Amino acid sequence: MNTSPETLTRPDGSPPRVLVVDDEAALADLLTMALRYEGWDPRAVGDGTEALRAARQWRPDAVLLDVMLPDTDGLTLLGGLRRELPGVPVLFLTARDAVEDRIAGLTAGGDDYVTKPFSLEEVVARLRGLLRRSGAASARDASVLAVGDLMLDEDSHEVSRGGTPIHLTATEFELLRYLMRNPRRVLSKAQILDRVWSYDFGGQANVVELYISYLRRKIDAGRSPMIHTRRGAGYLLKAGE
Repeated sequence: MNTSPETLTRPDGSPPRVLVVDDEAALADLLTMALRYEGWDPRAVGDGTEALRAARQWRPDAVLLDVMLPDTDGLTLLGGLRRELPGVPVLFLTARDAVEDRIAGLTAGGDDYVTKPFSLEEVVARLRGLLRRSGAASARDASVLAVGDLMLDEDSHEVSRGGTPIHLTATEFELLRYLMRNPRRVLSKAQILDRVWSYDFGGQANVVELYISYLRRKIDAGRSPMIHTRRGAGYLLKAGE
């Protein structure tokens, strides 16, 4: 259901975070599924208390906010969200279709308004516009992966960090591409073997350790480390501190 070929990323190369605040579990699941399909990072909560906690701890880049919630109303909650995240764009979701309600939502500080029932494509398109206008996320060339100052061009197979070219073997390139397509996500040795080598090495999972060490020498040497080991779980890549 991609509404656009472009990919939006945060400044550090990670996917935009979208907080979905709706007490209708089925609808919240549908929205998070659609947002995840876009390559974004959604999180759903069902009431105002959870929404404020998520805003404080998770720091979303945009909020989908239902006007009617079990413990408060969206217009009131918006004030609390703005205190936590003054610039976060908010898209109101509501079953109301009266002009006065739309005006009230926008006057209260909402950035846009969608009336139920709505299409998922419309919600994604509205959010995409809000994320770009707020500067929380920007478009990048679909062939270029970026995590922090690490860049990988899937078409030319060029890799650089901080503008300095890095020369990789074909296998090193595939391993790095897999890590960069899943930033901040722990990937097990089995997952890496299946994706990079396309078959199971059986007891030879140490080949992953070997190639991770090769990558570290080229990607992390003399720089803030980006490739991290999670003992007993696997490896992940994230922007250097």
